[in-house]
Amino acid sequence: MDRRQFIKSAAAVSAAAGAGCITAGGTEKLALFGGKSVISQDAATQAKRAEMFAWPIVNDAMRKASDDVLKNRAMSKTDIAKEFEAKFAEWNGAKYALCTLNGTTALNTAFWVVGVGPGDEVICPSITMWASCSGVVNIGGTVVFCDVKPDDLTVDPVSFEKHITPRTKAIVVVHYMGSPCDMDPIMKIARKHNIKVIEDVSHAQGGLYKGRKLGTIGDIGAMSLMSSKSFAIGEAGMFITDNEHYWHRAIQWSSYARFKTSLPRKMWERTWNIPLGGIKNRLNQCTCAVGIEQLKKYDAERAEIEEAMLYYHSLIKDVKGLKIIYPKYEKSNKAGWYASRCKYDPEVFGVDNKTFVAALNAETGGGYTSGCNFPMHWSSVYNDEDIFGNGLPPVSRYLPKGVTPKALTGTLPVADKINDYVFGDPWFKHFDKPMIEQYAEAVHKVAANVAQLKGYDSSKLQHTYW
Repeated sequence: MDRRQFIKSAAAVSAAAGAGCITAGGTEKLALFGGKSVISQDAATQAKRAEMFAWPIVNDAMRKASDDVLKNRAMSKTDIAKEFEAKFAEWNGAKYALCTLNGTTALNTAFWVVGVGPGDEVICPSITMWASCSGVVNIGGTVVFCDVKPDDLTVDPVSFEKHITPRTKAIVVVHYMGSPCDMDPIMKIARKHNIKVIEDVSHAQGGLYKGRKLGTIGDIGAMSLMSSKSFAIGEAGMFITDNEHYWHRAIQWSSYARFKTSLPRKMWERTWNIPLGGIKNRLNQCTCAVGIEQLKKYDAERAEIEEAMLYYHSLIKDVKGLKIIYPKYEKSNKAGWYASRCKYDPEVFGVDNKTFVAALNAETGGGYTSGCNFPMHWSSVYNDEDIFGNGLPPVSRYLPKGVTPKALTGTLPVADKINDYVFGDPWFKHFDKPMIEQYAEAVHKVAANVAQLKGYDSSKLQHTYW
């Protein structure tokens, strides 16, 4: 059975005959070295391919909703924002929601709301984007990094507990690249030590863990809704919680226009309408209007993405050395498959993932990336950077004498090496079977002819760090 027959057979039964082999063949010249690419590089084909990845899907209802706000000159009012919040909270099964300028401000609000301050420590996985925890630095706290699990790149509960000290105030759990964290042991550990749990749902809006919506399991859910995310409406963020006090605190922090309409009188009379954080997080209502329309269609779009991604992985599941990252928990999913990663074993292929990805992109025209996020515990920002120019790193200013951020984090074996063991899946937005099958064919072709890649100079290639 040649490679194309293999793919067609797999497409017919979602499981190829001859399981366990990489694929038949192994004599085709790879496109990286001048061979014919699996997907034609002509302009029409590449335009069609690009459409598979175009996001978000903007419809006329979204355009009209935004235009209506402009026509009414209501960009800075709050009525549509409140409607969006109410519908977003209902969709998640949360009691309260507050939209913010972006995901970073939503997370920064959460840190203040749960009481993080000078000398407090917040635990965060090292493999995530900086916005998950950098707000801690601004309010005098210290970020202590924990490790991730190698199977799904989410918080390792064992590492979490090992990093707890008497000064630990909260943990940020990141539902990383669509995968839900294992929340049951995390919540058990957090409650045992009286630690607040902030869920960063920026990669997994609408996702489920054992039937529960992500962002509603911990104390607070905070997330980005920017235009590259799964739930994409522009520069925007959302804060959700079931705790009314936390919701009131979030408003006090930065939503001055909401004081009289959303807070008890006794809370705003003391400060008038001056935000306690001295900042303004109000989200413009054009974006909120787009969000209302996105809610109407997001679940259907997410379902199509799920179908496409699972189909793709069914076609490459027998490629030795590759492994899908997907939650093993019952009634759980990978949400919108945002920035999904696939496990890669360099020992099986004999070449690094950067080289393998370069070969895949040559065969397809693009869609693959190597690595995941820059390990944050490597950065001087969280260890010794004098950010505010006062002669002392803010992350250690309030720590006990002799205690350093580096020592609190220690060694993180998985985070240190994980970028060599994953690469980014193509993020299909439509269930276009022929195109998906061509992408799977490219994987089989490169895997079958991987010997051609040995000795390839990858020194100029870099991981696609986020």
